[in-house]
Amino acid sequence: MKTDDLRDAYLDFFTEKGCVRRPSDVLVPNDPTVLFTPAGMNQFKNQFLGIGQLEFSKATTCQKCLRTGDISNVGVTAYHHTFFEMLGNFSFGDYFKKEAIHWAWEFLTTKKWLGLDPDRLTVTVYLDDDEAFNIWEKEIGLDPKRISREDEYENFWPAGAPTDGPDGVCGPCSEIYYHPPGGGKCVEIWNLVFTQFNRVGSPPDNLRPLPMKNIDTGMGLERTASTLQGVESNFEIDTLKPLCETVGEVLGSKYTYAGEHGRAMRRIADHVRAVTMCVHENVLPDNKEQGYVVRQLLRRAVLESYLIGKQEPVLHTLVPKVVEMLSKPYPELKETTQSVQEAIREEESAFLDTIERGLNRFNKCLDNAKSSGVIPGEEAFHLHTTDGFLYELTEALAAKHNLKVDRSGFETLMEEHGIISNAGKQKSVMAEGPLDAIRKTSGNTEFLGYDSTEATAKVVGIIAEKQLVEELNEVGHKDLVAIVLDRTPFYAESGGQVGDVGTLTAEGIEFDVQDTQKDGELWLHIGHLKKGKIGIDQELVATVDADRRDGISRAHSATHIMHHALRTTLGEGATQRGSKVQQDELRFDFAHKRPLTAEELTVIEDIVNTYISEGASVSTKMLPIAEAREAGAMALFGEKYPDFVRVVSMGDFSKELCGGIHLTNTGQVGMFKVIAEEPVAKGVRRLVAYTGEKAISEVRAKEAVLKEVMSELKVGSTDEVVRKIQQLQNDLKDAKRKLSDQMRQSIGDDVNDLLAKAEKIGDVSLIAHQLDNVDKDVLRDYADRLRKKTKAVVILATEIDGRVALLAGVTSELTKQGINASNCVKAAAKLVQGGGGGRPDLAEAGGKDPAGISKALEAGLQYYREQLQK
Repeated sequence: MKTDDLRDAYLDFFTEKGCVRRPSDVLVPNDPTVLFTPAGMNQFKNQFLGIGQLEFSKATTCQKCLRTGDISNVGVTAYHHTFFEMLGNFSFGDYFKKEAIHWAWEFLTTKKWLGLDPDRLTVTVYLDDDEAFNIWEKEIGLDPKRISREDEYENFWPAGAPTDGPDGVCGPCSEIYYHPPGGGKCVEIWNLVFTQFNRVGSPPDNLRPLPMKNIDTGMGLERTASTLQGVESNFEIDTLKPLCETVGEVLGSKYTYAGEHGRAMRRIADHVRAVTMCVHENVLPDNKEQGYVVRQLLRRAVLESYLIGKQEPVLHTLVPKVVEMLSKPYPELKETTQSVQEAIREEESAFLDTIERGLNRFNKCLDNAKSSGVIPGEEAFHLHTTDGFLYELTEALAAKHNLKVDRSGFETLMEEHGIISNAGKQKSVMAEGPLDAIRKTSGNTEFLGYDSTEATAKVVGIIAEKQLVEELNEVGHKDLVAIVLDRTPFYAESGGQVGDVGTLTAEGIEFDVQDTQKDGELWLHIGHLKKGKIGIDQELVATVDADRRDGISRAHSATHIMHHALRTTLGEGATQRGSKVQQDELRFDFAHKRPLTAEELTVIEDIVNTYISEGASVSTKMLPIAEAREAGAMALFGEKYPDFVRVVSMGDFSKELCGGIHLTNTGQVGMFKVIAEEPVAKGVRRLVAYTGEKAISEVRAKEAVLKEVMSELKVGSTDEVVRKIQQLQNDLKDAKRKLSDQMRQSIGDDVNDLLAKAEKIGDVSLIAHQLDNVDKDVLRDYADRLRKKTKAVVILATEIDGRVALLAGVTSELTKQGINASNCVKAAAKLVQGGGGGRPDLAEAGGKDPAGISKALEAGLQYYREQLQK
């Protein structure tokens, strides 16, 4: 059975059993307890906890998941992945063990579905779960010898929960194993979790029966596909083997499972697949949180490619194959193929450059480690943090020289510097917080803001210092607090639009709302109590700052128009990567590999202002999400949308899924002005623009500056400004040239003076000197003359237009002794907040801090001293 057919069969089976088919959650869920979605049950947290209205009591999904806990096993074992798909079926107080076990057995063994040989299946149950054991033995008819009882660390969720915790919802589980013909290793293909307890405190008697018993079961799609297809590894199934083979083609080495580079190619296939799915959902390589994980996954893949022999970017060419293999369940991947490729290519190039730059430091580590046979953890740490070397790269290159790396010391330093920490590790998914208590007692906040900016509402929750309180009476309190209302006209920050501000008032009460956020469907009005006291059930008048809201609406509607203009001008590949909309100001991130030209920016600006002048109508409509997509409504990838979505249409040119506040007519934007175009990340650009009053103020401010410039230049028209400035620049260049010529005439005397005063080590002159009012050519001239006169090492500096220019020079015969001008200038540049490099005999650097020049020169000298005294 093909993998795509297995996915459909599973979902069809449980739909026939009455389960509601739900879409996969996004890879980065709105859940602070996880970095990425690790399992199918995560999106049903509220249903499992009994929070909110239960719209359905049983469900089935195929969930996109990403885990990195066993990353070292990826490509080594038959079944480990980072990105994978988990098939699941769930019950929230509906069916329980009997149905879960019977249905799993039916799906696995009947010919209508998978038709696996029952004699090749065995199961496990929790030690004292007699109920599950009896169902397997007496109802399914399984021989007791094929049912094993395991302890809480094997057959309980979370593992070890009765003894080790955490507190919260938990329960025993039953696993199903398949034993392949020929005596191959058995594989777990299904795990049925029976969440029937609430753990409270330490044992004994700490498992309290839940009033509503739940089912959470998961079947690994790739594992089961490999079972059905009779192959030895997940990487040999129909949706992964072609990708591994494409990896081989790209690397110029045929892929076979047991081949020389088989493991490395499987790792590359896995990691590029995971990175493709993440970048598609707007998770770009970065140095923090999810972006850090994506960067490390991609760098690990590049490392494998590099060690096989590819020293140029090639892995981005795998993206179309990833998309092809996953196009049936996720057709939307086709829309971002180009931008995903570009983002990966940029990161590949950057990391390969990093490797080349770091090889000098690594070679020194090799020299230092030859006597001990071990590269110290401290040196591996500096390679990682300073030069971007992954630990695995250091380890692999060291192994080629029969050296080891002190991994323990490396990890200790990573932990001490907070690079490895508990941040981002999964916490208890089922832990309740103060907001969950409000949801259980009061339900969701009703949003009224599409139609009004003022409404009467009742207080249903007050959160201060992360705890629920009954009353707020401390006027002028230091820390922000949150007021939760049963209904509100305040827009809570989402979809790129900032939260509303305003006031909550009643007789003798005033609360200043400085921001509005939301958690699920609860609105949090965040701010300070200015007067009176507020308690639960207090009635308040919620009033939004209407002028600010109008400015936000102008900017938000303009964002939609600009999105259309971008795609019209740059092509369909300019997909949205994020936005922020505030009062008469917007920023919009989009996929694009190069800066926009002045002409392109003008075209975009003209298109937007044309649609504004036409005064096209803006309308909104609630539609089922499938119907909205069929109608052509654009969505932001990586966003989780509800079953019914709000579609915002502008004229006949723009249709997007959006929950934000908008105008009723594009003409109300008034004016649109692009302010900046800049890079955000590799393959991502940002446009910043103003609308309405802010755009008008910007134009007037620039007009005022232009008038002042005209006055200073003493010209009568704007046409003369450029000509006058060009004339002044030419005059300045001439003056600098004359000054440099004069300086060169006196260089000879200066060179002799510097040599006379130079520090000596043996027969080598050490020279460090700051020159005033010279250009880089003069620095080079000094260095050349000094090195021709005698055997010398030189570090020179000057300040040019508020920045530092550094130049290091070494007599050629000294470079053969390992003295390197590039290393010298790099050491000096750090002291002026800069960087640079060059050849061993001549190198340049720049810096931002002229105040550090004297220290920079001393650092350069110190480098030379250390090298000459070795």
